[in-house]
Amino acid sequence: MRNLMILPLTLALAACAVGPDYRTPEPTAPASLARAEAGLITTEAAERDFWRRFDDPMLNELVDAAFDANHDLRIALASHDRNLALLRQARRDLAPSVTAQAGAAHQRASADQMPEATRSQRDFDSFDAGVSALWELDFFGRVRRNVEAQRAEVEASAADLRAMQVVVVGELVDQYVRLRGLQEQLRVARANADNQRESLALVDARLEAGRGTEFDSVRARAQLESTLSRIPSLEGEIAAITHRLAVLTGREPAALIARLETPAPLPALHDQVAAGLPGELLRRRPDIAAAERRLHAATARIGVATADLYPRFTLNGLLGTQAASTSDLFGRDSETRLIALGVDWSFLDSGRVRARMAAADADADANLARYEQAILLALEETETALARYAQARREREHLEAAAEASAEAARQARVRFEVGVVDFLAVIDAERSLLEAEDSLARGNVRAATALVGLYRALAGGWEERIGESVSGPREVETT
Repeated sequence: MRNLMILPLTLALAACAVGPDYRTPEPTAPASLARAEAGLITTEAAERDFWRRFDDPMLNELVDAAFDANHDLRIALASHDRNLALLRQARRDLAPSVTAQAGAAHQRASADQMPEATRSQRDFDSFDAGVSALWELDFFGRVRRNVEAQRAEVEASAADLRAMQVVVVGELVDQYVRLRGLQEQLRVARANADNQRESLALVDARLEAGRGTEFDSVRARAQLESTLSRIPSLEGEIAAITHRLAVLTGREPAALIARLETPAPLPALHDQVAAGLPGELLRRRPDIAAAERRLHAATARIGVATADLYPRFTLNGLLGTQAASTSDLFGRDSETRLIALGVDWSFLDSGRVRARMAAADADADANLARYEQAILLALEETETALARYAQARREREHLEAAAEASAEAARQARVRFEVGVVDFLAVIDAERSLLEAEDSLARGNVRAATALVGLYRALAGGWEERIGESVSGPREVETT
């Protein structure tokens, strides 16, 4: 028995974890972002809670509500909790598995089994109780590699939760600025419709006075009806976005109609955006962190598969009691015990083992490719977002100038028509141009605002600190 105990202890001294030891890859980042324009983009650390810079209390309230109740975040948090539970289970395999059992039985032997015994003597009872333990002696690191893989999965799911926060808040802010932009387009359409009603009334009055033509009246009415036709579609889009914002905050679609139907200004653009350095961006992006952690998990699973090439040692122990009556169950002579060393070795089935190893290697290669692709996609998304925001701001400047010029042209056309210098066709053309210019400006403002939101989403700054507060209150995130 002493030799039986010495053997595992001797082997434990030489214990090692087979398979490759993971080394975190160092991503290669460019020295600077090519599309980061001086004066617009700074290299300061990316901002936390970027939406608060819009200084819009309603937007802040909606984002806080999304962090508290969004269902996508709840799903991501539940997935993280599941991985935490699996990690606790994997860690349990490092220690002995202890169970307890007890039993009572009444048995009657046959006359053939006990030919000399009477019928009553062939009836007997038995009672037993015991505690058993089973421990896999992890000499070759199978269990430790499995714990390592599961720990990496926990860290990946934590990064997934942060990534989902980026997605949810990014979509919410994007939808909110679109809502305010559509409300501005609706205001423009209604204001132009009011001006065109005045023009139609003027033309009709001139026609009754014998100074106008039926053609001018028809053209004015057609212009008004064309403008009025835009209003229902805008109202429909506003309704759809209002419903979407409610669902993003975990409420039924109609919950925010009363609060969001009142128009509010489109959030102002920021003069400068802090983007940080490319290397900081790659370390900050949660999708890259999740891909890197899954690469770690896949690498550890190579060790799990490789360990099957080596013998698996288990130590089994039992301490119990057995007696024919309950009064003798805990007597000295009722004691039972067992200690055994088991060896399981799959070397005769090495073909299947090596196939699993090859599959684990391929999985690790795939995860390495996903990690490298995540880096490239992050840089691509950021460069594209920078370019779109810079160009949207330039477009907006031209649209503002065009809207101002169109407003002046419409004013002058109306004055010139009233004094008889031009016909009404010039007024209609000027008012149509004004409507198009103001509508284009409203759309351009939305494009610039959504481009800014897209840039912040690509930068993914300041999300990590919220992981313990989102969805269901403070929560400790286990990563070690």
